[in-house]
Amino acid sequence: MTLPGSPHLAYRGASLFIDGCAAASLAQRFGTPLYAYSRASMLESLADYQRALVGRDHLICYAMKANSNLAVLQAFAQAGCGFDIVSGGELERALAAGADPAKIVFSGVGKTRADMRRALEVGVMCFNVESEAELGVLSQVATAIGATANVSLRVNPDVDAGTHPYISTGLKGNKFGIAHEDAVANYVRAADMPGLRVVGIDCHIGSQITDSGPYLDALDRLLDLIEQVEARGIPIRHLDLGGGLGITYTDEAPPSAEALVRSLLERIDARGHGHRKIMFEPGRSLVGNAGVLVSEVLYMKPGREPNGDPAGAGKNFCIVDAAMNDLMRPAMYQAWMGIVACNLRDEPATLCDVVGPVCESGDWLGRERELAVHAGDFVAVLSAGAYGMTMASNYNTRGRAAEVMVCGDQAFLIRDRELPHELFSGEHLLPTA
Repeated sequence: MTLPGSPHLAYRGASLFIDGCAAASLAQRFGTPLYAYSRASMLESLADYQRALVGRDHLICYAMKANSNLAVLQAFAQAGCGFDIVSGGELERALAAGADPAKIVFSGVGKTRADMRRALEVGVMCFNVESEAELGVLSQVATAIGATANVSLRVNPDVDAGTHPYISTGLKGNKFGIAHEDAVANYVRAADMPGLRVVGIDCHIGSQITDSGPYLDALDRLLDLIEQVEARGIPIRHLDLGGGLGITYTDEAPPSAEALVRSLLERIDARGHGHRKIMFEPGRSLVGNAGVLVSEVLYMKPGREPNGDPAGAGKNFCIVDAAMNDLMRPAMYQAWMGIVACNLRDEPATLCDVVGPVCESGDWLGRERELAVHAGDFVAVLSAGAYGMTMASNYNTRGRAAEVMVCGDQAFLIRDRELPHELFSGEHLLPTA
């Protein structure tokens, strides 16, 4: 039985497998909580984009904020990807994984002068500039070191992507990008500033988008701008349409990456812009369904019926060793993520909330799930390859999970589990008298 989201996650008999590795066996070998990823799933998701772009001048820049493990970055770099980064730390990670700096685009609303200087020194492809103030600072930094910064303005097209408000990025009320009505004036300004070279235009309207319509609306607004900017003698060499394509967590039915890209290319060609370099910045759609979070069931805590009244019955809880510090999405976004047993039992399921050990009522991974599990069993939280480990914390002095990459019937440890002493190794006690 294949589960929703990825053909690389399926039951063989009663056991859940990630490609050729049983999830329970991975848990026993590496411990829990454990993030496990299918390399084949990631590369197949990338291939969906690549097929639609054959014969085009293009670059796919993986948005590494979704999952920045070095082995994940290595896999995409070896497959020819560039990278979309949003911090100086992500730049160093990409370089450590073997990324070509000339395929890196630097996004983000709060780049520091140090970030800019380092990116210029290593030779990133371009900066996606998000404000008029940033243009001025980047010009100063570039001229101070005798460099030229390639710039692409991230335009906020005021298009509603229809997603959770925390992951919507293309509306006027969002902090991202330069307002559509201010874009032409800022292109003219950038073209006249020392140390800057205008090379492209960029747009990113949100995350977990399941409809092609918002992309096409944003594209039309970008093409309008390109025509206005080039009418002022400023060439636009590349068109970057960002990322944000959704995945299947439960019953969502987003378009395939191939179908989405083809529909955008058709619109680009129809409007006479097919000669431009086309760029995309996918993140979640490449890694989301490729990963699971495996956790051990610690306790089953049944609800009670006060005074024998079923109407007042308390909830049943499945208490596991993974928590909100390991996977923030349910607590932060009230996100629904599938949870299944790693080994199926032939017995009735219990309706329960799946919760972790953190001392917060918001520490839950799933509510009202039907599971037939006992203490000592393992469960897997599905579609956890994106915004899982990258958002993890050490709240309650909990070490972050280990990570493994599954390649066929082999599994490789790609991040060690954090140990308690490592969490406070950089802290210092006050001198004693």
